[in-house]
Amino acid sequence: MTAEASQAGPSAGPASDGSRPLRIALLTYKGNPFCGGQGVYVRHLSRELARLGHRVEVIGAQPYPVLDEIHDGPVLTELPSLDLYRQPDPFRTPKRDEYRDWIDALEVGTMWTGGFPEPLTFSLRARRHLRARRGDFDVVHDNQTLGYGLLGDLGAPLVTTIHHPITVDRRLELDAAADWQRRMSVRRWYAFTRMQKRVARRLPSVLTVSGSSRAEIVEDLGVRPDRIHVVHIGADTDLFSPDPSVAVVPGRIVTTSSADVPLKGLVHLVEALAKVRAEQPDAHLVVVGKRPAEGPVAQAIERYGLEGAVEFVKGISDAELVDLVRSAQVACVPSLYEGFSLPAAEAMATGTPLVATTGGAIPEVAGPDGETCLAVPPGDAGALAAALTRLLGDAELRARLGAAGRERVLARFTWARAAQGTVARYREAMARAGAGRDTGAAARTGVRAATGAVGPSAPAAPAASDTPTDPAAAVSVPAADTSDRESRATC
Repeated sequence: MTAEASQAGPSAGPASDGSRPLRIALLTYKGNPFCGGQGVYVRHLSRELARLGHRVEVIGAQPYPVLDEIHDGPVLTELPSLDLYRQPDPFRTPKRDEYRDWIDALEVGTMWTGGFPEPLTFSLRARRHLRARRGDFDVVHDNQTLGYGLLGDLGAPLVTTIHHPITVDRRLELDAAADWQRRMSVRRWYAFTRMQKRVARRLPSVLTVSGSSRAEIVEDLGVRPDRIHVVHIGADTDLFSPDPSVAVVPGRIVTTSSADVPLKGLVHLVEALAKVRAEQPDAHLVVVGKRPAEGPVAQAIERYGLEGAVEFVKGISDAELVDLVRSAQVACVPSLYEGFSLPAAEAMATGTPLVATTGGAIPEVAGPDGETCLAVPPGDAGALAAALTRLLGDAELRARLGAAGRERVLARFTWARAAQGTVARYREAMARAGAGRDTGAAARTGVRAATGAVGPSAPAAPAASDTPTDPAAAVSVPAADTSDRESRATC
């Protein structure tokens, strides 16, 4: 559903928790629901927030998120970038008449020098948009933009979701870099993570999706632990559900992975498949993702002679994805690290048995080895092969793990639970902001009484300029926050 910015007020009746419905601005600088987890998060969270009775306006840039069309559901306000990474002409140079302002020039200039501009430039556009609409929202929820533009006064309390620190992606890509030129390119691309560190340390309320991510945010970004709250996300358990009418294909292994992102571990799964086929000749892999033309995964497929045993699919519908997962004997998450792992939760929700690594937060989702999944160390192709071979050869184990996996997801990881937990944090942020305003007003009254001042208080300092020469100086940082320690997103 795409719409202009809605000016209507929230629903007349109370929200599901009995309190006043909230007017929520949900920001996402990228919303592709088919590549990466940010678009999935925005789509499902916005729907469930609306079902709880709140008014949700998603404010996003290209690729725009896909929102579910339900009664009184979320609406989309487009806040367009120059879309420099669109297909089929990524890293394009815009025509002269496409430039609208200095933010566009900053976006192109950063790309030309090998950086990734979108978190910064989206945050600056979002700040300008929100300030022009002061009073329209009760809370602003940023989905991991972490740009300088989101510091300072946005007209409503800010809550930010950090799925996991992108510094983890940077570290793993540097480890996988083949030479100094590649390392230099990776460092330049991920230069925006310095901004994200600075911004994260100044945020009053951070949500994250797992205990593992919480620890990484404290360690990598320096955010104070008392400001970070874990709200688990989940699977769409109505969509991702068992269906006995879907035929299971013998030997089929399914994974969702980006071949060009080292932390997804696909190269280790390809190596494992070669070992599995020595005992299970019908074993084959279906990858939900883009086929790589070159790189470690393409080289591994060629080296092990797996051209006919590895298939890549992309651009499929939700229904096609669910049926694909249902058709597999085994689902696999080979990642070296995950901040949560939606693919694990979604596979388990269908009742498909899972082999997963213990990288990052995956054990929090997948559960104990031998009870709800088979767990293996990350980066270990031999262990992956052994687990896959075992599961492909044991129908009773597959049935037991599949049933237990679905029960785990239903009990812990649903979008309805995620929305309820998120609303609780919204209300805490609003209460804290209200208390701060009351304290400030009382302090000003006390000063006027002590000095004998009469009449209205002095006007507030003007807002930071929207046209700074240094983006870091573009925002005013609340004084109370200055004592804190200081994916690749191309889809």
